[in-house]
Amino acid sequence: MASLMASLHHLGRSSACLGSWSPCYLLNKRGGGRVSSQRMDRKYFWSRSIAEAGDGAQVADVSPLSTKVAANSELRTPHSGYHFDGSKRRFFEGWYFKVSIPKEKQSFAWMYSMEDPAFNHHPSGLEKFIYGPRFPSVGAQVLGADDQYLFQYTEDPRLFWGSRHELSLGNTFTTKNGQSPPLSVTEPVEFWSKVEEGFQVTSSLHQGYLQHDCSKPSYAKTVDNVRWEYVTQPVYGWGNTTSKQKATAGWLAVLPVFEPHWQICMSGGLSTGWIQWGDRRFEFENAPSYAEKNWGGSFPQKWFWVQCNVFEGVSGEVALTAAGGRRSLPIFPGLYEDVAMVGVHYDGKLYEFVPWNGPVEWEISSWGLWHMRAHTTLYEVELKGTTSAPGTTLRAPTAEAGLAPFCKDTFNGNLKLRIWKKTVNGGRGKEILNVTSDMAAMEVGGGPWYGTWSKRSESSEILKPILGASLDVESIFSESSFLKPAGL
Repeated sequence: MASLMASLHHLGRSSACLGSWSPCYLLNKRGGGRVSSQRMDRKYFWSRSIAEAGDGAQVADVSPLSTKVAANSELRTPHSGYHFDGSKRRFFEGWYFKVSIPKEKQSFAWMYSMEDPAFNHHPSGLEKFIYGPRFPSVGAQVLGADDQYLFQYTEDPRLFWGSRHELSLGNTFTTKNGQSPPLSVTEPVEFWSKVEEGFQVTSSLHQGYLQHDCSKPSYAKTVDNVRWEYVTQPVYGWGNTTSKQKATAGWLAVLPVFEPHWQICMSGGLSTGWIQWGDRRFEFENAPSYAEKNWGGSFPQKWFWVQCNVFEGVSGEVALTAAGGRRSLPIFPGLYEDVAMVGVHYDGKLYEFVPWNGPVEWEISSWGLWHMRAHTTLYEVELKGTTSAPGTTLRAPTAEAGLAPFCKDTFNGNLKLRIWKKTVNGGRGKEILNVTSDMAAMEVGGGPWYGTWSKRSESSEILKPILGASLDVESIFSESSFLKPAGL
């Protein structure tokens, strides 16, 4: 492959000192909220790259201007920040960042999790009696090329940091000798000089180095390490590009009900940079990218998920996210409800299909088939995803065991997506979108999965206006930021 530079090894402490020159890019947006790859100005510069040597030689693939990429505040979504409020209740927050490289037919996803940050040790005795089981930890999972896997984990959450209101977080697993760990976002050069193993990520920058934790059981083919740095220009948040961005789960996401909560922070973006995946190197420019997050007490009892930013049969950027789950009802312990949604961004518009706008139907097998249909008064969507890939077992936060093997993913999904405008009689009218992909990300999780999960979800007529209310919760706190809830 053209971008593969197998002779250049960035393998952490055991590497020999190697030098190279690598391209980095500064991306600027022209015009309004919409961006396409044809509208990206690329200003090239070059920076000295040195793989770290055992004798302490300095940093790898430094790109000192990458933080100059301005985040698009117009596309910032609610719930971009870190939601921990200081309480000792069971709590996790997880983040997902994905980059797809179409020319290589490969994708990479970083999954970060913070659990029970109010504790810096596992409670025992009286603490466990009072609070129940807690699992203070920071986890970093990476699903990469050919569905291979890496996992790094610590039970010490004290070196994790997150911005209260912006998409900005990081963790240091190991520092360089004599260096203090960063506790907020820092310049990329400074990060590399201080952090041996760790990561930092914002809405426009993502970099880090991780090593697979061989002490943990492996459920997939693994790589030893990954080092990366890339910058991102958002294209879509969650909403029309000409409108204020919305909470994916509606305004009730500001309250600790219907957990876990879910926010798509960037349904589509264009990323430029490099990834050193073991001994394989990938360099990319304007690669489709994606970011989302969850927070609350634990993941749903069972769920499914489909996500894709790489499509054939259309020009411009298209982004799909579809998901469903069985979640507990906050005022009825032991009772659950099944809900699902489909969201498609295309040509600057969000086509949103949620239970409070109309029925959502799904047919999901335990592995291999994802089929959904949904309606609003104006539009209909249908998607069908399949895969013959075996999938890779990933970990997810659980109420009983903390971060545990609980789901299966693949980047090798085949997907067909169609949207129609409805006629006055409610039938299918003009076709708006008809696209396919062989690079869809697909997931099933939780359980039990006894067979195919077929369901129809639609909110009651009484609840529809409440759940679908266009309430801008953020604006309530705009003048009193100290009262603004954590994470909003």
